[in-house]
Amino acid sequence: MCAGQLIYSVLEEVTEGTFVGNIAKDLHLNTKELESRDVQIVTRSKRQYFDIDVKTGVLKTIGRIDREELCQNSVKCFLEVEAILNNPAQIHRIKVNIVDVNDNTPLFSERVHVLNITEFSFSGNRIPLPTATDSDIGSNAVKTYMLSQNEYFSLDVQSGGEQSVSAELVLQKPLDREKQAIVKLVLTSIDDGKKPKSGTIQIVINVIDANDNTPTFSQSLYKANVAENSPIGTSIISVTAEDKDEGVNGEIEYSFTGKGSLNNLFEINQSTGEITVDGDLDHEETPAYEIRVQAKDKGNPPQTAHSKILIKVTDLNDNAPEVIVTSLPGEIREDAKKGTVVASVNLRDKDSGKNGLIKYEILGSIPFKLKSSSDNYYSLVVDGPLDREKQSLYNVTIVATDEGIPSLSTTSVIAVHISDVNDNAPYFSEPVINMYLKENSQVGVYVGVVKATDPDVNDNSQIVYTFSDGKRGTLLSTFLNLNSVTGEINSQQSFNYEELKHIQFQVQATDSGVPPLSSNVTVNVFILDENDNSPAILPPYSDQGSVHSENVPYSAEAGYFVAKIRAVDADSGYNALLSYHITDPKGTTLFRIGTSNAEIRTKRRMSDNDLKTHPLVILVSDNGEPSLSATVSMDVVVVESIGDMQTTFRQQPSKEESFSDLNLYLLISIASVSVIFLLILISLIAVKCHRKDSLSKYSAPMITTHPDGSWSYSKSTQQYDVCFSSDTMKSDVVVFPTPFPSADGELISINGGDTFSRIRTLPTSEKPKAPNADWRYSASLRAGMQSSVHMEESSVMQGAQGMLVQNWPTVSSAADGEGGELSPPVGAGIDSNSWHFRYGAGPGYGPPQVLKPGEIPPEAFIIPGSPAIISIRQDPGMGDDKGDFISFGKKEEKKKKKKKKDKKDKKEKGKEDGEEE
Repeated sequence: MCAGQLIYSVLEEVTEGTFVGNIAKDLHLNTKELESRDVQIVTRSKRQYFDIDVKTGVLKTIGRIDREELCQNSVKCFLEVEAILNNPAQIHRIKVNIVDVNDNTPLFSERVHVLNITEFSFSGNRIPLPTATDSDIGSNAVKTYMLSQNEYFSLDVQSGGEQSVSAELVLQKPLDREKQAIVKLVLTSIDDGKKPKSGTIQIVINVIDANDNTPTFSQSLYKANVAENSPIGTSIISVTAEDKDEGVNGEIEYSFTGKGSLNNLFEINQSTGEITVDGDLDHEETPAYEIRVQAKDKGNPPQTAHSKILIKVTDLNDNAPEVIVTSLPGEIREDAKKGTVVASVNLRDKDSGKNGLIKYEILGSIPFKLKSSSDNYYSLVVDGPLDREKQSLYNVTIVATDEGIPSLSTTSVIAVHISDVNDNAPYFSEPVINMYLKENSQVGVYVGVVKATDPDVNDNSQIVYTFSDGKRGTLLSTFLNLNSVTGEINSQQSFNYEELKHIQFQVQATDSGVPPLSSNVTVNVFILDENDNSPAILPPYSDQGSVHSENVPYSAEAGYFVAKIRAVDADSGYNALLSYHITDPKGTTLFRIGTSNAEIRTKRRMSDNDLKTHPLVILVSDNGEPSLSATVSMDVVVVESIGDMQTTFRQQPSKEESFSDLNLYLLISIASVSVIFLLILISLIAVKCHRKDSLSKYSAPMITTHPDGSWSYSKSTQQYDVCFSSDTMKSDVVVFPTPFPSADGELISINGGDTFSRIRTLPTSEKPKAPNADWRYSASLRAGMQSSVHMEESSVMQGAQGMLVQNWPTVSSAADGEGGELSPPVGAGIDSNSWHFRYGAGPGYGPPQVLKPGEIPPEAFIIPGSPAIISIRQDPGMGDDKGDFISFGKKEEKKKKKKKKDKKDKKEKGKEDGEEE
């Protein structure tokens, strides 16, 4: 912005560094602010005369100042100075008045001036004397004249009004040539300075005997006007003088006296006294001229008369307006606020009056305007929002027109450059970018590229790409590599579609501006599946090194169900679409397999010509490219009756396979889970072991029901809970004996109808033997649960709080007579409702363990799963399998019905076999 104008005064010819004024004080600015805002002093002249001390704010001179050189004959002499402050931009106008000092001596144009005066001149006759010139003005200019002492002449000094100071000799008494033919005088011109200066000229007067009448002008002062730029020869004015003498003494000649530089501008006709233009007149340079004219007769000696002519040069509209621009340093920022100063503009016209009045306008619709500051000084300021991205350069066209007739105009163009500001964040063309990468691709393969654009320039448009997910970004760098400059994304490892199908993350694009701006884009990297996984056969046919066996009764009808192959493929889509085929049938057409449901069925009834054993190889293939497959070997054995059907496995020699990475990962996972589970279990046992029973006596056992459906079994002061879920077929059954059995053990039966009754008392004469950890299925159990029953290898049977944990293996290699055995009743199938647990010492277990107070006997355990009837036998050697037991669940009637039905089926099958024979 522009502030008001300051006016200072300084004497000319002062020494360098002279104090002019205190800008900081007068503008109410802090000296530190001057230094931080980079104040500059600009003088509108060819050279700089002033500078500022930023530490004190004092404006001082930096060179010799000569007023006469700067302003010549002007009465007022000002130097225009601008103080420019930045951040924000401000311009302060300063006028420095150059005060004149008396540094110039009055000078005469000649050293000796000769006058011819007749001795017949009368007293009072006036003779003009040469005038002295002084470059100084005012009181320092010529103020008066002095004449040396003499007896004939006195000095009359004339001053004031429009006339300059002049002097005339006044004859006091007649001259006598015979007494003194030559009179020498000294004329001194004196100025009015504090230390007056003076100049002298010698006046030599020749006393001549002759013409005694002098010419006389019609006016003592003539005034005339002439237009500037008038052509040469233009008449200005004519002066006239009369001489009363006759003849030659009355003839008059006109001439200029002391004209000096006017010789080239004006000319006077010696005979007529007409004054004409003889040079170029310029009102802007000299608005008026003062001319001395002389009329001299031709007498001997000649008589002269003098007069003055004041010629004013009238102004014409011959100067077009000027547009002077002082630009501020640097470019204008695009975030500049309204009113920010862009440049300083001075509109001036050398003409005067109406010809010097200026009107201006800015062409076009642009966000700038001129704001008046002082006199003809204007500031070009911001008048609207700027956006470098839309327009980085404005050509501000200023047209200045004066009011003369005809009017003149000037056009000036100011180039305003807009500097960039970081006002645009990087821009992604899409909010989400999807990329695709095939699994098993090599490390370093090109995945895709993210590209953002920034309309800013230079550092404000330099974009750096990074992962924007913080700590997750560090993890991402192990999967993908993001080039921070180009935005290219490459893989850091090979991916497995079965483990990782999709990676989603965000990429941040940040520019290098201050402050930096950024934007995010979501990137999805989809892993494309390749057919790299062969089909995997599910149990019970998952053992690739075995030939499985299935039995088919001889009486089977066409479409009889033999077996069903189950397989999965870790791939997806068509790569996981499986089809099933029988390969290498060896000429047999007895069996077929569904290509999609994998069910093996008979094509027709059996005949006597068919083989008893049919080896089948089932090929499981996926639909990938190339297709991968797996095979299952199976022997289908034709049996006479359903009772002879059983499933066997035959070990087939197979090649050793290397221990794959997948097996290693599975082993590590299982081990980790097992360790964690074991630690939790040990912690629970340790906590429960701290509980001590405070009562040593036991009361009669008691079972109570609760509103939530649970059962509570208590003996003495200890209480145990028996809990059933809503599905009683799959409820966990818990048996909690006391730490020390009483004299007579009670047997509690809880039936499916939520009733309970005391059955009998267990004998307590002999302590039960610890169960052998080596449990196994009997052959009849394996036959019944071939494709429907699957017990996990680490099935856990856990007792009540603080009790032991028993891990029951799925398959045991122990002999039937060793340890305990888990088996259903003979002939029971998969739907059997009765299971028997027999336990004994087993090899290597030694004698029964003696329990300490607070310990739990080994027969306390939980049987998870769905068996409906559980019987516990104390002595494996006892012949009666229907001995002491605790039964839960279904009623005995279902068991009896099941046995009767099996016997009936056997009888019918025997009859059919006899008929066929």
